[in-house]
Amino acid sequence: MRLSGKVCLISGGTAGIGLTTAELFARHDAQAVVVTGRDPERGAEAVERLGGNAWYLPQDVVDEDRWDAVVDAVVARYGRLDILVNNAGWIGDEQAQDIEEVELEQWRRILAVNLDSVMLGCRAAVRVMGANGGGSIVNVSSTAGLMSTPLFTAYGAAKAAITQLTKSVAVHCAWRRYGIRCNSVHPGLIETDLGDRVLALFDPDVDRARTAYLARVPMGELGTPDDAAAAILYLASDESRHVTGTQLVVSGGLGV
Repeated sequence: MRLSGKVCLISGGTAGIGLTTAELFARHDAQAVVVTGRDPERGAEAVERLGGNAWYLPQDVVDEDRWDAVVDAVVARYGRLDILVNNAGWIGDEQAQDIEEVELEQWRRILAVNLDSVMLGCRAAVRVMGANGGGSIVNVSSTAGLMSTPLFTAYGAAKAAITQLTKSVAVHCAWRRYGIRCNSVHPGLIETDLGDRVLALFDPDVDRARTAYLARVPMGELGTPDDAAAAILYLASDESRHVTGTQLVVSGGLGV
């Protein structure tokens, strides 16, 4: 199987793309699938869905010490960490993010959740993976990081920065011969409750907003969590052994 014997850690792994990815990893024979999140009830539900090879750890992804504690706990329990998926993210609340209205506190919080967390995860994982023969890091970004996002200025800036961070981590690890690959996945709008909330920010009539969005998507449909998870699986697995520092876009052609 594609992940046979692999120990995997997925931040924000109790819902949405994170949980779907965890389920896919479990189906592909991962030795362990560790999911993190802020809600213990969701964590327990995720473990029940994932089965006996799953473990939930509570985590605030902007907490530096907690990142180190989570990675240390995984290594203490399983002996190593093979795959990290930096999936946790936050688009922000309903407060405006356009450049005239965005508040500095809001800006900093959105960048902390979406960018600082990825840096902290990469740093903690590289320190462990580099000493244990290598691994794969997949950072979940967004098409929002590849094009203008005038209504989501902070979110778009954070997701764009993930691209640069991913490339820097990839080359650093390659130069050091750590055996660690680092890549990013960039989903477009995904068919989830969060997707509907995003559409509502463009137009209170969600159906009308969806129609307008799909007019920009050559394939004419929204992606699903399964689409994003399949891309993450490829980059996490040894099938992508010669792929590092790249951006895999899962958007139905949006932005092409």
